[in-house]
Amino acid sequence: MTSNDERPPNFLRRLFWLGVFIVVLFGLYSAGWFYLADKVKSEAGKAVADLNGNGIEADCANLTVSGYPSSFAISCDSLAYQDDTRNVAASLGSLKAVTHITQILSPGADLRGPLRTSVPGMAPLWIDWDNLRANVKLSWPLPRRVSLEAAGLSAQTDPADGTDPVELFSAGTAAGQLRPNGQDIDYAGSFTNLEIEPDAIDGRVLPPLDGGGDVTLKNGVALIKTQTESLRGQAVDIGKLDLSSGSAGVTVSGPVSVDADGLIDADLMIRISDPKAVAEILGKAIPEQKSQIKTGFAGLALLGNEPSMPLKIVKGKASLGFIPLGRIEPVD
Repeated sequence: MTSNDERPPNFLRRLFWLGVFIVVLFGLYSAGWFYLADKVKSEAGKAVADLNGNGIEADCANLTVSGYPSSFAISCDSLAYQDDTRNVAASLGSLKAVTHITQILSPGADLRGPLRTSVPGMAPLWIDWDNLRANVKLSWPLPRRVSLEAAGLSAQTDPADGTDPVELFSAGTAAGQLRPNGQDIDYAGSFTNLEIEPDAIDGRVLPPLDGGGDVTLKNGVALIKTQTESLRGQAVDIGKLDLSSGSAGVTVSGPVSVDADGLIDADLMIRISDPKAVAEILGKAIPEQKSQIKTGFAGLALLGNEPSMPLKIVKGKASLGFIPLGRIEPVD
């Protein structure tokens, strides 16, 4: 028998064992996927159940895990949380969180509105959107990045109590991102075509606004862990905050801090684009101060089309350049 006669059986034998190996490997993968899916579902259900009790009710309606074989998808038809002790409640439409097997540490979630909230001291809110997506880059002990992107955002008071709802605002797009930076937390965000309803600001009128910027919360990692609610003892570094409408714009940058007594310290730089246009907007928004605004910004216009000036606050006492602005009350 020649070597050529022996090769076909050897080749077929190897092909057979390769097929067996693939089937076994796929079977092990499938078993692992369904085991993990069952574990994820049970742990998610347990987490929701653990929240319940002592006046708290939480629910993730119709919790399911799907996506076999290439991903994990966790979905709920609705989410709800109610704390009778603190008189806080929130509910959300459907949630679907998905992570692909090849990117297991980068889950994303699509959320459906409306988000309905009720907290003491505020009117119940109804917030809705066309699209809202959250993305996370998981790491330990904190995520490397958490981001939100929304389109067609709007808000109104919740009509559940039978009263006519009050429209609050709408925005074409909005986005925000948080990421740890050592012991600090960096935030970057933006929005477009923000329209604030006059009824939400005592009948005052503002044009559509665009904005964005970046801020660093000092010692933010520790603040998240301790869930501190007080502003006292906190500090932020404003890299840049922009607010604009057409040619009119205001940019703010610099550090701001609050001491243990609630007094604000700040060393800010303010740049104004097209002072006359800014004055026009402020005059319509604050008509009772229109004359003073017009006079003040006429002087700024003499410094050019993009004048800059320092805004300093020392122990709550504010001044714009050499002009004293008064005292800011301590904050909580």
